[in-house]
Amino acid sequence: MSKTIAELVKISVETKFNEFQSDTENGVYFFSYHILIENNSDHTIQLVYRKWKITDSNGEHRFVEGEGVVGEKPILCSGDIYDYYSACILQTGIGKMSGSYIFRLQDAGGHFEVPISEFNLILPWALN
Repeated sequence: MSKTIAELVKISVETKFNEFQSDTENGVYFFSYHILIENNSDHTIQLVYRKWKITDSNGEHRFVEGEGVVGEKPILCSGDIYDYYSACILQTGIGKMSGSYIFRLQDAGGHFEVPISEFNLILPWALN
């Protein structure tokens, strides 16, 4: 069975709580995240759109959508890796994000969507 192009685009995420940009006494919890996108397909692709669902532990949900990421619409040839840093602010010290990227096939036309698995945003001391 052959893999679809979406299965050949790998998304990795690392998160970090930024204490100095947060104001925990007033419900401002600043988390940064580092995204790594690997194009393991035989196609040249362009990241054209993003969708995020951000959830605080108080049950509040926010949806963020828009073109590209961090002001860019990167093009990845076969074997290329693209990474970037971004951030979000939560109202609580525990939350999560999930979403997807929409890519354009540069050489074959059309679009496809790659899901981004849910990842946690957690204060380092909340797990102790």
